[in-house]
Amino acid sequence: MARKKAYEIGELDQYLFGQGTHYEIYKKLGAHLVKDGKKEGVYFAVWAPNAKTVSVVGDFNEWDVTANPMQREEPVGIYTCFVPGVKKDALYKFCIETQKGEYLFKADPFANYAELRPGTASKVTDIGNLKWTDKTWMEKRETWRHTESPMSIYEAHIGSWKRHPGQDDDGFYTYREFAHEATAYMKEMGYTHIELMGIAEYPFDGSWGYQVTGYYAPTSRYGTPQDFAYMINYFHRNKIGVILDWVPAHFPRDAHGLANFDGTPTFEYADTRKGEHPDWGTKIFDYSKKEVQNFLIGNALFWMEHYHVDGLRVDAVASMLYLDYGKQDGQWVANKYGGNQNLEAIEFFKHLNSVVLGRNKGAVMIAEESTAWPKVTDKPENDGLGFSMKWNMGWMHDFTEYMKLDPYFRKGCHNQMTFASSYAYSEKYILVLSHDEVVHLKCSMINKMPGLGFDKFANLKAGYAFMMGHPGKKLLFMGQDFAQLREWSEARELDWYLLGEEYHQYLQNFTKDLLHLYKKNKAMYELDSVPAGFEWVNADDGDRSIFSFIRHSEENKKNLLFVCNFTPMARDDYRVGVPRRKQYKLILNSDEKKYGGKGEERPLVYKAVKGECDGRPFSFAYKLPPYGVAVFEF
Repeated sequence: MARKKAYEIGELDQYLFGQGTHYEIYKKLGAHLVKDGKKEGVYFAVWAPNAKTVSVVGDFNEWDVTANPMQREEPVGIYTCFVPGVKKDALYKFCIETQKGEYLFKADPFANYAELRPGTASKVTDIGNLKWTDKTWMEKRETWRHTESPMSIYEAHIGSWKRHPGQDDDGFYTYREFAHEATAYMKEMGYTHIELMGIAEYPFDGSWGYQVTGYYAPTSRYGTPQDFAYMINYFHRNKIGVILDWVPAHFPRDAHGLANFDGTPTFEYADTRKGEHPDWGTKIFDYSKKEVQNFLIGNALFWMEHYHVDGLRVDAVASMLYLDYGKQDGQWVANKYGGNQNLEAIEFFKHLNSVVLGRNKGAVMIAEESTAWPKVTDKPENDGLGFSMKWNMGWMHDFTEYMKLDPYFRKGCHNQMTFASSYAYSEKYILVLSHDEVVHLKCSMINKMPGLGFDKFANLKAGYAFMMGHPGKKLLFMGQDFAQLREWSEARELDWYLLGEEYHQYLQNFTKDLLHLYKKNKAMYELDSVPAGFEWVNADDGDRSIFSFIRHSEENKKNLLFVCNFTPMARDDYRVGVPRRKQYKLILNSDEKKYGGKGEERPLVYKAVKGECDGRPFSFAYKLPPYGVAVFEF
């Protein structure tokens, strides 16, 4: 038996893949430019365990299914072949003959590049020598601790952030163009991280990237893999962390994709009661198969280790954990204990997070999990799922419902704004106002607000201030920071022209100053995940709809006192209770003219006097304007 070459699939590769532990399998499967003796070409490898035969077809062999047959490697059913003369940028697919004699033309599941939609072929490329100059960032990341650091995340969709008018293909910005302009914007605004929607290759723009067909390929809509790496590198050089949305929950039925890959349910559960989402019309990965686990875990590592990504936001976690998610009786099958928990998905998450975070210190795994599933961010050894953080969907729901109310009715729903503090430390949370909140007729953030004109903007300013002061990391979707009026659509750029109107500029000024205040004050983030970091001054002032609370720093220095008024009523007689007899410095005042306020002259320092208020031994007076927000340092 001839000895295997280094680039070829060997017995150890097959063994580890079959065990689900070949964490760099992407270096072997797929299409790789190699040199075989004096011949240069491409080594192709694909997992198709139930295929009758497989061949590789492409523009290099006139798409002839007989030209380049592949050899089956046992025992896991990987097909391989070397095709001399194939060069970079060649288009290809795998032609799979099923046991029934049908021919399926499939894109490569491990392809690193794909042709621009509507084309569906994979593209040969070389990502072995990407240029990185982010060594300082990557070294610092190893000691970075998310629980004690600021995280203000800017969620963005590259294709609709900005566009070039009048250009082909909708005028998309390239990865490189986006990197430069988004970095400048984020640094000005004060964001620490960017979270990118829809990066792995997908066929339909309207899916926003949540219907993936090429898990190992950054979408060609915005450029090449080299351009994508340039973008990550540029963000890092400018001290911006990068998080990608990642979709291991399901995949589409597109003929060229993973569905029914070798003529049988290869990547999905065979039982349609486990393997299909009736609401979404998608397939569910079979987490019981070691090779499928390997495909996904290897993919997470691929983005983090090969492309230096700092975190993954895992989409639709709840749909993976619950067997009956989005299903009616008869559409799902219980686990072996009779319950609705997907035991295989639970073990998958524990494996995934242990490996990804164990190998990549300082990286983060974020769960978009919408239920009360326990211990999402606890360690697997404590029977947790092992995520770093979880989106706080409960807070988001209560917050948006409260903010929609006419201020007259808010006093009856005061607890909607205080309830989240009762469970704020049960998980490590991110407070999110994501793209999901500004689509499907839910209205933009500004148009959720009651009232007209000034009232709408004043409401949103008060809401953002409350959010930034509340325990938990922060996420805003693009456009929300300047009060985008229309709902978001992937088909057009944001309405940047609104910044020519004063109310939108005022709101952007306020959001910018909030973000910078957050980033530079330890009290706002370093004790985020422990009760010592947050203290209500008055959580029960429902009649006036005023909330007051303190954020504490670890050293108990430069603490911050927040006061937020959620009605249009001025409170000239307002007093706030404080814990110490000292001076309180006003560091943020929403009534300033640059925020659209009246700009009344106010003292910058307030001296507490003895006298009980809000159950505290000291207090000071502050004239609280309509929808007024004030932040004091002490």
